[in-house]
Amino acid sequence: MQWYTGNTFYDTLLIVGFLYALMIFVSSFYGTAAYGGRFGGGGAKSKGIKLGSKPGWILMELPGLIVFPIVFFMGENSNQIVPLFFLAIWMFHYTNRALVTPLLMRTAPGASQTFAFNVVVAGWITLFMHGYFNAEYIANIGTQYTTEWFSDPRFIIGIAIYAFGFTLNVYSDTILRNLRSKKPDPSEPRYKIPFGGFFKWVSCPQYLGEILSFTGFAIMTWNLGAVFVLAITVGNLAPRAMVTHKWFLKNFDDYPKERKALIPYIW
Repeated sequence: MQWYTGNTFYDTLLIVGFLYALMIFVSSFYGTAAYGGRFGGGGAKSKGIKLGSKPGWILMELPGLIVFPIVFFMGENSNQIVPLFFLAIWMFHYTNRALVTPLLMRTAPGASQTFAFNVVVAGWITLFMHGYFNAEYIANIGTQYTTEWFSDPRFIIGIAIYAFGFTLNVYSDTILRNLRSKKPDPSEPRYKIPFGGFFKWVSCPQYLGEILSFTGFAIMTWNLGAVFVLAITVGNLAPRAMVTHKWFLKNFDDYPKERKALIPYIW
């Protein structure tokens, strides 16, 4: 099927990708992905293979650092400055996601293994498609990535949104991480109310930052492969934000009632 690029394999797989994103969104109404303390599906006692937070997260995100550069350097335009800039953005982003963020996690000794292996597999599927779609388009299919692209309004707006979203994500993660001691004691409360930054307005600014990052990437690269992962991200994180928001309201009597789940003043 040729409907976007003229490349039958690419265009057909892109349709499959968007159908997969729709499935993720629909399934989110019946339960969020089983990773994280509030979402781990019962912890180590539940069925299926479970991993610790750090190894689970690293294993899930690692294809992001592998697939994109392999496909990228097979492209005819892989030596051009604009595609190389996008490669740098990608590697910067996924080094943070796959290595920096999980390695900085603070977990108590003997903490339950709650990261479901099926979530790792789902992450692999997403990242293999995400990496292929974007690397193939940026380094091989796309024809707009001349040096003039750096002055295109789409690039300027996109990079600005990406920078804001990435900063918001990292800063919010830092606030959450600092709620725990560097070496948490098993008796230390696992959850506390976060304050500071965008936590003034929403319960999950780290999710908002991630969504904005991929929004910016989709705009600055202007290709549907980037829209695919934005759809996956929204379908996964928006329901998690609502579940998190309701959980805090239920479990903390002094939780700020004016906070929204994900979008300041709106939702």
